[in-house]
Amino acid sequence: MAQTCNAKEYRNSIHASTWYPGKEKDLREEIAGYLKNARSTITGEIYGLISPHAGYVYSGPVAAFSYKQVENKTYDLVVVIGPSHQYRFQGASVDTIQGRKTPLGTIEYDLETARKLLKTSKIITYEPMAHEQEHSVEIQMPFLQVVLKKFKTVEVVMGTQDDETCKALASAIVKAAKGKKTLLIASSDLSHYHAQAAAEKLDGFVLDAVKKYDPELLGRRLSQDSCEACGGGPIITVMLAAREIGATTAGILNYATSGNTSGDFSQVVGYLSAALYAGDSSKQEVGVDLGFSKDEKAKLREIAVKSIEAAVQGEEIPEFDGISKMLKEPYGVFVTINKHGSLRGCIGHIIADQPLYLICAEMAKAAALSDPRFDPVTRDELNDLEIEISVLTPFEPVKDFKKIVIGRDGLIIKRGYYSGLLLPQVATDYGWTVEEFLEHTCNKAGLPADAYKQKGTEIFKFSAEVF
Repeated sequence: MAQTCNAKEYRNSIHASTWYPGKEKDLREEIAGYLKNARSTITGEIYGLISPHAGYVYSGPVAAFSYKQVENKTYDLVVVIGPSHQYRFQGASVDTIQGRKTPLGTIEYDLETARKLLKTSKIITYEPMAHEQEHSVEIQMPFLQVVLKKFKTVEVVMGTQDDETCKALASAIVKAAKGKKTLLIASSDLSHYHAQAAAEKLDGFVLDAVKKYDPELLGRRLSQDSCEACGGGPIITVMLAAREIGATTAGILNYATSGNTSGDFSQVVGYLSAALYAGDSSKQEVGVDLGFSKDEKAKLREIAVKSIEAAVQGEEIPEFDGISKMLKEPYGVFVTINKHGSLRGCIGHIIADQPLYLICAEMAKAAALSDPRFDPVTRDELNDLEIEISVLTPFEPVKDFKKIVIGRDGLIIKRGYYSGLLLPQVATDYGWTVEEFLEHTCNKAGLPADAYKQKGTEIFKFSAEVF
């Protein structure tokens, strides 16, 4: 039965010593190590974060990218929202005891805000059982204690994650936190126990909706089982509430799976860190400028679109006129097809041995019909497609990893019969470090993540003009 706030006690962090270190020194050192490897990339005012909640050995490196953005900042109130894994109930529960104790010390709850939440919406109650064993909220607390100055928190656990609950909870938080500088945190992992390729495809739908700052789109995709997120409701709620208090933009900070830690990519769990903020990100522009004019880019895009339309309708690729001298030069090129922001096909030709406009047409056709990861594009989809073209620079062997620049460089890794390529924009989209970029390129080649360190592995970098 729901209760009101009347207890004067602190909640112990029961997952210390299992999900994360139980001794203060060890915990501080582990979190500090994760933060050292993360980057601060957001320049605007941050109102919300999305962070995973697995054991630190798996999700800690990803979570650090979220918490790095608010390091040494000051907030009056931090509202952490997680899903209920252990206890079933309707609506959302706000914890109303005095606070929480972790190996790093005591966190005081903002009981004034908690009481306001209880009074603001009937879907919000205090369900003690929802908080006793729940890890999704607890796992965020030590990170907050390390990166923030003095703060109070409100812990919310969602029993149901339907549209009505998300909207009601978001509205209640905005009203209850009025007048306070507030940071909202959504605790969620993504897809569970799929092979790496399938996980990346599923998780891509979540990343796309977050990047577009479209909580409604994310809700539809989750309800249609197009993607997975155990804390989908918390993510949607935080996106809605953050938008009301000032956030205008969402930035993907990092994405990885448990396979990056375990080395087992047969059944992975996806992890995302993201920020909701106002203002512009300092995110680096992708690729290089090869000197193509606006008209030449438009022409190349026209060639790709018409080639896809012809291929899907079973027709020959048409002849093209008005081709400039530069478009007749030999280049390597990739044509990427997206549908509603998610990958629908991508095929490329890496050797500069054919005129750009001709190979672009061929790669567009291949991306539409011959990408083995997808069914061929159908006529009904033609109006929903978005085309991205990446014109490649020549390859250079990599001898020093420090010379790989995220945002500028793409990678090719070869070892024996195995080969994998990732375009420059991939590392930027996922917020990878150079090491993570190398690991994921190895995975793309079907190699172990650390194969790039082994003797006999060939590594090449290149760039591209992307439009």
